[in-house]
Amino acid sequence: MKMIEIENLIKYYGQVKAVDGVSFSVEKGEFFAFLGVNGAGKSTTISILCGDLPRTSGKVLVAGKDVDECPAEIRRKIGVVFQASALDRPLSVEENLRNRASLYGITGEKFQKKLKELTALLELEDILRRPVGKLSGGQRRRADIARALVHDPELLILDEPTTGLDPQTRKNVWEILDGIRKVRGTTIFLTTHYMEEAADADHVVILDGGKILANATPLELKNTYTGDFITLYHADEERVKLLKIPFERVGEALRIEVKNTAAATELILAHPELFSDYEITKGKMDDVFLNVTGKKPEGSL
Repeated sequence: MKMIEIENLIKYYGQVKAVDGVSFSVEKGEFFAFLGVNGAGKSTTISILCGDLPRTSGKVLVAGKDVDECPAEIRRKIGVVFQASALDRPLSVEENLRNRASLYGITGEKFQKKLKELTALLELEDILRRPVGKLSGGQRRRADIARALVHDPELLILDEPTTGLDPQTRKNVWEILDGIRKVRGTTIFLTTHYMEEAADADHVVILDGGKILANATPLELKNTYTGDFITLYHADEERVKLLKIPFERVGEALRIEVKNTAAATELILAHPELFSDYEITKGKMDDVFLNVTGKKPEGSL
């Protein structure tokens, strides 16, 4: 079953075409990454997807329902974690969750049951009664996720969810999100500046200037838009120069880019004396993004 179906989506702002013929689909339970620099059309597409912005033309379905024809039904299927926290800072985490739940008719014992479930899932026990304004970035992000999940959405949209968080907190947030997806089968739709957060996605779309430039799995993108890298340790630089292949120094190692793993294997077999201590790695999503768009991603891990 497709959770999202978008066909030839177009959105004009006056004479500016913010989204220009975008088409893609997301399977139920999939982890889908939607990448692009600011102004690429990501936020506009998400706003249309959530029913907050009318489209100029095109088809937009969530769980088989048109977002314009069934807005209330679709909003119940979607939870959103915004880059900027949507929580009321003077109120406690529990008060925020109670207020949010009440919008979906979740009150009384039903709310208490849901609160207990979210508290266990997101480890909220120590912060439930604390004002949101007193929380750390990681604590607030856990509360944001709880807010998005309070009505059991089928689709969780994460809009730059880890921006501004330190690496360890980002790791913790992703462990929680991975658990939610595996336990609940929730579809995750991610936008991020951190390209490597998309490396574990089932599918990736790269958007620029309102158009899709690439649409594939991370492995397919890496195989298409980057080569492999052979990192040589304790190598004689003068002997490596004799290969007549461009290389760069990375710390105390030398790194050679080759077309693919087959080319790496061929090179190693032809010059075994140079490859006594080495590793072969795929290019990263940052490399993919740069080669697809010609632009550097706005964040990196």
